[in-house]
Amino acid sequence: MFAVPAPSAPVPRRVLGLLGVLAAVLAGAFVVAPGVVAGGEFGSQSDLSAALRAAFTGYWDAGGRDLSPDLERVVDYWFRYHVAKGAFAAMLLIVLLALGRLVWTAYLRADGTGRRGVLATTGLSLGMFAAFALVAVMANVQGAAAPFASLLPMLPDGGHDPRLAGTLDQVRSQLAGAPDGRTPPLDAMVGDFARYHLVMAVIAAVVAVVLLAVGVVLGRAFARSAGRRGRGVLGASGGLSVLAALALVVVAVANTGNAADPAPGLLAFFQGGW
Repeated sequence: MFAVPAPSAPVPRRVLGLLGVLAAVLAGAFVVAPGVVAGGEFGSQSDLSAALRAAFTGYWDAGGRDLSPDLERVVDYWFRYHVAKGAFAAMLLIVLLALGRLVWTAYLRADGTGRRGVLATTGLSLGMFAAFALVAVMANVQGAAAPFASLLPMLPDGGHDPRLAGTLDQVRSQLAGAPDGRTPPLDAMVGDFARYHLVMAVIAAVVAVVLLAVGVVLGRAFARSAGRRGRGVLGASGGLSVLAALALVVVAVANTGNAADPAPGLLAFFQGGW
């Protein structure tokens, strides 16, 4: 998979074109389609936020741990939204990796400084888009695993809604107090917030291991390669894979800490620090 292609290997331009079109379609679907796929219950982000605010205050006032029907409807929609968005991001990532492979092959075969420059720029752009798609997959898996917690950033500060402002003041007060003073709704929020960070810790650790393995494989291919251009691509790709793996280790450690003690992080969020 990571061997340097032979300089004479043909690059199928039709496949390149089809993959390019498919990537564009998937990128558009990633932006506009998840809401429709999730059921289209909320026409806009403001509609979703308004439904969340009303449902959240009702849930808090009811005092039970289980989600109220109104809040459950919002959370279920948000779960489906993240599943759809994550699926589009995953398909886009696969297509971008395939495109990157073909562009890399074309770069190794290219004659002329101008053509090589265009292909190198295209390859770098595809790499950045692939990194974005990977982050999107990770974030949407996290959101689907803990949709209630991932909705919390949509709650405003409550300055224009006295009822919501009062609810959020109670949330902050209970989070700042002793754990045994928490109401069942807050216990549910803390638990989902912990799951939110635990899921990202696991995802980041798994992806870090994969990227580290890719870096090792590319490093070995770099050592075996004789071509200057091939060595440059392999060396740069391997180094970036290892650096990305190290960054994800930091993400995994930070999220593990938040999962182990979620209340301070949740309080910081409601105080505007997240």
